[in-house]
Amino acid sequence: MREKILTFIEKNSRVDLKELAIILGMEEADVANELEAMEKEGIICGYHTLIDWDKVTTERVNALIEVRVTPQRGHGFDSIAERIYKYPEVEATYLISGGYDLLVSLEGKTLREVSTFVSEKLSTLDTVISTSTHFILKKYKDHGTILHERKDDERMIVTP
Repeated sequence: MREKILTFIEKNSRVDLKELAIILGMEEADVANELEAMEKEGIICGYHTLIDWDKVTTERVNALIEVRVTPQRGHGFDSIAERIYKYPEVEATYLISGGYDLLVSLEGKTLREVSTFVSEKLSTLDTVISTSTHFILKKYKDHGTILHERKDDERMIVTP
């Protein structure tokens, strides 16, 4: 039951409880109780709205920063990850496999603002060995939602 609820609300968190109960073949009260229980248990951590910022006039710069760190004895990567994710500019922080240890998703108003964050805040942390910054130029799909579908060419074909 939980998996069905989670799978559905992950794609559409604004669904009406009554509608969700009908879709799942459950009582509305049972769905409401299950959602509340999963929120209390920390299974459901929040509800978000996905925005295509390319269609808004507000300028934003998103970057992914790979970070190589020295893990701390007794804490591993957790304490440095916590220091990083507490910065308000940081959208997400992940422990990853490969050549780097952490992947940090960051948002700023300009390239300079993001670069300044990396050089003055992130790179200066005592356990950070190196960083590699990748600016996101265009999002095609985010959180399972396609943002920019390819449009077929509607021009007429002219042949001699």
